[in-house]
Amino acid sequence: MAHTLAEKILAEKCDQKELYPGQFINARVDMVMASELSGVLAIEEFEKIKGARVWDPKKVVFVMDHFTPAKDIKSAEIVKQCREFAAAHGIRFYDVGRAGIQHILLPEQGMIVPGDLIAGADSHTCTHGFIGAFGTGIGSTDAAVAMALGELWMKVPESVKFVYHGKPQKWVRGKDLILHTIARIGVEGARYQAMEFMGEALQHLDMSDRFSMANMAIEAGAKAGLFEADEMTRSFIRARGREDGLYLQSDPDAEYAAVYEFDVSEFEPFVAVPFIPENVKPVSQLNEVEIDQAVIGMCTNGNLEDLRAAAEILKGHQIHPRVRAVIIPGSQKVYLDALREGLIEIFIQANCSVSTPTCGPCLGGHMGVLAAGEKCISTSNRNFRGRMGHTSSELYLANPYVAAASAIAGRIISPDDL
Repeated sequence: MAHTLAEKILAEKCDQKELYPGQFINARVDMVMASELSGVLAIEEFEKIKGARVWDPKKVVFVMDHFTPAKDIKSAEIVKQCREFAAAHGIRFYDVGRAGIQHILLPEQGMIVPGDLIAGADSHTCTHGFIGAFGTGIGSTDAAVAMALGELWMKVPESVKFVYHGKPQKWVRGKDLILHTIARIGVEGARYQAMEFMGEALQHLDMSDRFSMANMAIEAGAKAGLFEADEMTRSFIRARGREDGLYLQSDPDAEYAAVYEFDVSEFEPFVAVPFIPENVKPVSQLNEVEIDQAVIGMCTNGNLEDLRAAAEILKGHQIHPRVRAVIIPGSQKVYLDALREGLIEIFIQANCSVSTPTCGPCLGGHMGVLAAGEKCISTSNRNFRGRMGHTSSELYLANPYVAAASAIAGRIISPDDL
């Protein structure tokens, strides 16, 4: 029988020759991941398991990235609890100054390779599909069990194929492809399904574009967002000291729940408008929307390539006097590489603020919370009401080119309009 990429990866993780959508399985995980927010809950559940031990400390990672650096006493206590648990069980622990946002940090450090199964107590764990790994978000209780057993109980998802044709125009990136896709199918259009991305258009994009697309698969309700690992993937993991992994591909005659095809050659940059990621419009229709803040970076667009894109637009400009611009590199390495390339100097000269790596403003935590009535353009992944601050604030999602150009203009524009 023919099988999809998702089915093949999961079959490897439970030693089955074949799996089919709807089957329930216990699959071996290659990595269990949690932040301070989900980690503290996982710890509480783990400690309820009598005699529990972490099954493999090398395969459990705690990354402090949501409210860090600690924004108040409560968040400091949460991080302290995670730090003490990690020390007691010998698991990997990444804190301020050594870390970054978990979805950028793990592949950057060579901890994930194609064919892996990553169980992360964070909904955007689907990001790891950008290198052909099956990453999926789980609850804190599931994370506790996975830490103890090294297994994840789950249902094999159906797969949906998304094929992108043509060559993207200038200023169009993976963020625009996924925004358009979510607009097409809706925020529940791939609920508990594996989104599989393919097509010749993807050859004109880089790994950071794949990263953005896989990251936002959850915004369509997906269980995972997957790219077949190829030579671009191989180069990526080799640069991070890895040579292994399973380079699996879907069979040509595999069955999909649905197939969607797009011609990206006519795409312009897209923007998701409040208050849901499926409310997507071309940037050309939003030129009258004035903004108070721009946030560039975080997990969806916090890779070095994303900061380069923003710097390309900001170089020689200053942001609008009314606008606050916050740049957030996705990891310490991204920050250092951006510094060495001169990108940080460009941001500072443009009057931007540059933050330590954090999820901060994305979830309305810190480092850029919005006041009543304020509007922000952001490279993040969600624009629900109150997501970045006050319930009357508005959040617009865009790629780094558009976010940077809008910061300069004080209103939402394409770089062509500067």
